[in-house]
Amino acid sequence: MKESNRYLLSGNEAVAQAARDAGVGLGTGYPGTPSTEILEHFAKLGGRAQWSPNEKVALEVGLGAAFARGRALVTMKHVGLNVAADPLFTAAYTGVSGALVVVTADDPGMASSQNEQDNRRYAVAAGVPMLEPSDSQECYDFTVAAIDISERWRIPVLLRMTTRVCHSLTVVRRRDVGGPPGAPGFEHDIKGRVMVPANARPAHHRLREKLADILAWNESSGPNRWIERDNTLGIVTSGIAYMHAAEAAPRASMLKLGMAYPLPVETIRRFAGSVDRCIVIEEGDPYLVDAIRAAGITADGKAEMYRFSELSVERVRRILADDESPEPVPPKGKPPALCNTCPHRVAFTALHDLDCIVAGDIGCYTLGALPPFSAMDTCICMGASIGVGLGLRHTLPEDQARRVVSVIGDSTFVHSGITGLVEMVYNPPSTGHVVIILDNGTTAMTGLQEHPGTGRTLDHQPTGKVCYEDLARSLGIRNVHVTDPFANPDEFGILLKAALGASELAVIIARHPCLLAASKIKQYERAAKEQRLCSAVTNTGN
Repeated sequence: MKESNRYLLSGNEAVAQAARDAGVGLGTGYPGTPSTEILEHFAKLGGRAQWSPNEKVALEVGLGAAFARGRALVTMKHVGLNVAADPLFTAAYTGVSGALVVVTADDPGMASSQNEQDNRRYAVAAGVPMLEPSDSQECYDFTVAAIDISERWRIPVLLRMTTRVCHSLTVVRRRDVGGPPGAPGFEHDIKGRVMVPANARPAHHRLREKLADILAWNESSGPNRWIERDNTLGIVTSGIAYMHAAEAAPRASMLKLGMAYPLPVETIRRFAGSVDRCIVIEEGDPYLVDAIRAAGITADGKAEMYRFSELSVERVRRILADDESPEPVPPKGKPPALCNTCPHRVAFTALHDLDCIVAGDIGCYTLGALPPFSAMDTCICMGASIGVGLGLRHTLPEDQARRVVSVIGDSTFVHSGITGLVEMVYNPPSTGHVVIILDNGTTAMTGLQEHPGTGRTLDHQPTGKVCYEDLARSLGIRNVHVTDPFANPDEFGILLKAALGASELAVIIARHPCLLAASKIKQYERAAKEQRLCSAVTNTGN
């Protein structure tokens, strides 16, 4: 919705809009709720956006762009930062020549995640400044601020969002965010960017000097708000927790932290000294209250029971009242289930009927763990199914080991399953192993996004395509089978049973398009075919 210069945007859309307005030249990431829409909207606005195979690669691509004096935005959900942590920690040492903003979208309450880790701790561990918006306007403003901070101090910046902020719609006013970035270019800086120990040691000192300088700026003029009201109660808060606290205690004084690392301890000390009671309201881990108390500042925190799931106005009221009585049990919702016509149903029926021990993975097919299939025994993280399955095969008695199967989706396989397949070839169990790649031609769980196995880019244009069967055979796996379980369920069951009975490595690619994406896939393929024909005619004419 647009009225004059007022837009109704989600937090994700606001980040994308700010990135576009600020001249971000490249957006990279991996789709994952609640962050997915950022790059999709950035692309709709005309920005250059691309899905990477995983978050580590996305951050490395973004870092390369920032080394070239470009402005880069890298997006991921909270668990994606675990995958990207390796380059992030060292990128803090190397710094950047342009701007590098890394969005981590946390998921308190685990609406669609396997844990509710609090990624504020990554800022401290990696040594990178972190901003926390509380609504869409701040998502816009803090994205611009993150770019400015990154360029000023030549350092990556974390923009930490949460599910509620990502998906809630509030009014955003766009503004003039300054001139376009300078022209890209490269300057050799071996000592600054090649992190061998001799170069990394002084780089660590430079990082800490930067953080001290950023802290001084955050104390004096950072994006923090001190709201003076009744001095009986003072609340220190950040992110979406501020919105809940403002409604729960409208007369309380507030210190809203926009930059939660480096933490403006002296500002917090003055604020705490100006009120009779200081309490920290934060969602997730006691990150703020622990740091505040460690600095010798007296502040109350929430009870342990409020560490879990999202906060709400009612929960904040209970925290303020020191109410630790049992909370009302929320009504049960309808349990999720695979679509009635989902091709994965055939695979999980066979796995159940053969009493397999199934090492599973992250995707919509994780629902195979639920009745009526109950055919998934582990689910840890992206790509873990193959490694976990191999560990089970190596350890279990032979009769049980022969029932172990690793199940992984197509997008997840590209994300982090390939190295597991290499491990299978390098350290094969004596009983062999069976890997099933459920290839439905899309990243279904997060909204039907493309990936390197579809042969289409983020905006559905044709590009190079990873062929799983060719990849498996290139690794030396002889038993590679491609089948359509939906078209021939009996054949799939027979194939799986035979693979389990052999003491060899086997990869079964169960290929059938997701029914939700099938019509769109046909449309994209038809458009690509027409584009090839047009190119052929043009080339012939020339």
